[in-house]
Amino acid sequence: MDKSLVLISDYGVGDPSFTEVLLQLRHLIPNTFIYPQSTPPFSTINTGFWINQIAMTPNIKNTYIYSNTAPRKDGKHAKTNNSGEKLMYARLKNGFEIIAVNSGYVFSFVKQEIKDFHFAKVENEGSQFRSRDKYPIAVSKMIKGDKSFIGERANPKDILDYPINVIASVDGYGNLKTTMRESQVKFKPGQAVTIEIYKKKHLGTYTDGFFHIAEGELSFFPGSSGHGDKFMEISVRGGSAFRLFDNPETEAKFSVTAV
Repeated sequence: MDKSLVLISDYGVGDPSFTEVLLQLRHLIPNTFIYPQSTPPFSTINTGFWINQIAMTPNIKNTYIYSNTAPRKDGKHAKTNNSGEKLMYARLKNGFEIIAVNSGYVFSFVKQEIKDFHFAKVENEGSQFRSRDKYPIAVSKMIKGDKSFIGERANPKDILDYPINVIASVDGYGNLKTTMRESQVKFKPGQAVTIEIYKKKHLGTYTDGFFHIAEGELSFFPGSSGHGDKFMEISVRGGSAFRLFDNPETEAKFSVTAV
């Protein structure tokens, strides 16, 4: 059966780095469909958010994730031989398999779903472009079912918890997907709220559905991501919350308070 690989990285849309990594992967796993997905530069929040969304989708079989968002913030000192955060392997309770650089919040959104967590047997130094030069062989082994790349066991409890008050992603319509779950919200549908990002405040409405407000109104509602416990979104029906709040960056903090 054909297999699929989702490549999540912060190379940037149209960046030739995607092409270089894809060519290495195609050489090793020529019969695998590869879907590149770009994230904002250095955003491990965005990367972890989408790892969770894809990996927890029901009824997806023969699909894997390879992620490389590696700002190398595991120390402010000068790096020796281009060393950086380690490549890790995770198998979730639902059977989904992930190889990713363990940086920041990359594994945080699936932390509670990890069944097996291991270091990958790879070199994590010796190249500025590890995702092209060092890691594809381990990725190909994961997809082929060859477990020889799996190294020492790690403890998922050591993974950082993600913050619940930041912007995780901005979609093509200007909707702001947040890291706050529906279960963490205590407002009632129709309740007026004040939403603040970058000290810019706007009056909105908490709703239980995006289209439960009039055209042009601002809302805070359970969005399309998060599966059983939706992530909250900030949206303007027929407009752009992204523009309304002066184009906030991914990982910007937000607050929502009752009026």
